[in-house]
Amino acid sequence: QVQLVESGGGLVQAGGSLRLSCAASGRTFSSYAMGWFRQAPGKEREFVATISWSGGNTDYADSVKGRFTISRDNAKNTVYLQIDSLKPEDTAVYYCARAIGSYKPSGFKNRREYGYWGQGTQVTVSS
Repeated sequence: QVQLVESGGGLVQAGGSLRLSCAASGRTFSSYAMGWFRQAPGKEREFVATISWSGGNTDYADSVKGRFTISRDNAKNTVYLQIDSLKPEDTAVYYCARAIGSYKPSGFKNRREYGYWGQGTQVTVSS
């Protein structure tokens, strides 16, 4: 059974930064791509970023390009999301998830392409 545990969320002012972490259990972490999604109140869960099994390929939603950076440390079974230049519209619960494969040229961007999810961490950005 795979467990994903996010941490690092909080309340920050606009323009600030946060680093989210997602620790995964199990010995197969390095075999799978990982992703971050977010869900704001009253909205559907949306794709934010994805990273291939090796960390060599990343992809982002247009709304976060240039501000968010996804990375992973396979030795620590952890994936990160560095969030800079935060905006009030970034307020949401952020979820990490494990993809159903290791790599996809166009990136795993659909929720249906992820089989395991964390419980989420709240990010709130004040203006």
